[in-house]
Parts: sequence; C-alpha cells; structure tokens
Amino acid sequence: MASADAASFRSSDSSASTSSSSSGPLFRSPPSRPRLPASRRRPSPSLRGQPSMRGPQIIIAGAPGVGKGTQCDFIKQQYGVIHLSTGDILRAAVNEGTELGNKAKEYMEAGDLVPDDLIIAIVVTRLQQGDCVEEGWLLDGFPRTKSQAEALKEAGIQADKFLLLEAPDQLIIDRVVYRRTDPATGKIYNLKTNPPGPEVDGSKLIQRSDDTEDTIRVRLQKFKDNCDEILGCYQDILVRIDGAEEPSTVFKKIQDAMETVQV
Repeated sequence: MASADAASFRSSDSSASTSSSSSGPLFRSPPSRPRLPASRRRPSPSLRGQPSMRGPQIIIAGAPGVGKGTQCDFIKQQYGVIHLSTGDILRAAVNEGTELGNKAKEYMEAGDLVPDDLIIAIVVTRLQQGDCVEEGWLLDGFPRTKSQAEALKEAGIQADKFLLLEAPDQLIIDRVVYRRTDPATGKIYNLKTNPPGPEVDGSKLIQRSDDTEDTIRVRLQKFKDNCDEILGCYQDILVRIDGAEEPSTVFKKIQDAMETVQV
C-alpha cells in the first residue's frame, strides 16, 4: 500500500525545522535542569544481549509554525536523545545502502511513493538500533496515521510521552506568512513579531515560495486530520502543550511532563 504521506518526506521535514523560528529569536539554551540520571533508567536489552540503560522515548507533533523545531533542539540538548524525523531516517537508510534502504531507493528513483509498510519497517529498524535504545529517541512527526501508530505498537515501540504542541490557527498563519530570511546571515525574522533592525536591508529578505496563507491553511487542515486519527492511540501518554507561549515557557512545560518519566 502506498501512502500519500510518504511523499512529504522529501520536503516537509526541512520546512518543519525552520518554521518555528519565525515567532522570535531562538533561545540559545533551555533553562538549566539536569539530564535524567542513569540511576533512574531501567535496564533494557542491548543488541548484544547484555542489559543496558534505556533512554527517554518521546514522540512530538505539532502543526507547521507551532515551534516544534525549537523545542526539538531544547529536548535534544537537555535529555541527550537522538532526534529522528522520518525523512532523515529514510535518507540515511538509502545512503547507507541497507536492504530496506535499497528497496526504498527503487521506488524513489522510479518517481513512485514509498509504500507505507516499507517506511514503517525502516523507522522501526532505526528505533531498535543500539544508540536509540541506550540514549533514547525523539521521533518527530511520526506516526502520521493510525495504521502507522498501530504498526509501531505491534513492533513493540512504545513512547514514554506524546507531546502535542498546539496554537491558534491565526497565530500559526502569521508566523509563517510574515517569516523572512536574510540570505547573507541565514537569520530568520518575522515582520510582525520579530522585525529586522534598521541595519538590515529589508529589500533583500527572502520569503519562501510556500509561505503563503493558502498553502499553510491546507497544511494545517492536513495536520489536523492526521492528528485526530492517531491521538486515540496515545491518550494514556498524551501531553497537550500551548505552543503560543514563549519558547522557554513551552519548554518548561515539557520538562514538567518529563518529570514523570521513569527511565
């Protein structure tokens, strides 16, 4: 079965990581709080059959522009987990020439969608590798469908928390539509909430071609449809977080949620 969602791996992951920056300057480091100590991690079988300490296992989801990329950076720094998007996992499998990666490459080179079951197999294989088991993982934007969520469960992949960042549609639209990038420095501004200073030549700022209101409304609706489909699979670990607040406040709520994780 081919999933239309699979096609987005070639483009959506890169946009997701930048959309969060439009709400204002990024905080260079999250509020200081120690990583989960090894003494709180419970043993987990390693690939060699020896007991090892399991790291946190987190799924994070949020509409484009909600600030997910910023929070992923904070989570990586604070908890030392491996940040994984489906696009990154797929590209790595192809580049490494794994058996599953070679199968995916055949579909991609033919211009076809990668079948959903193959994508799931690639994701599950990555999550079961030793570094993910021992350090923990942050799965970004996957699963997107109920069948993907059920497949992860059947494979024994169980997250500790499902973090859902939420914000009003109009706020997200403003974050995306008013986003501009300085091609010389790479710095991202928002003409409403974080405009460039007088030293910046505004005429040279670039707006991405897909940062339009029509496009973001379509992406928002698609995200909502997909999200509604999978939330029922994660009600027991679901944490809803207001992504409209300042990044440091959002991350504090993530830290509070993680306090209950016993790993």
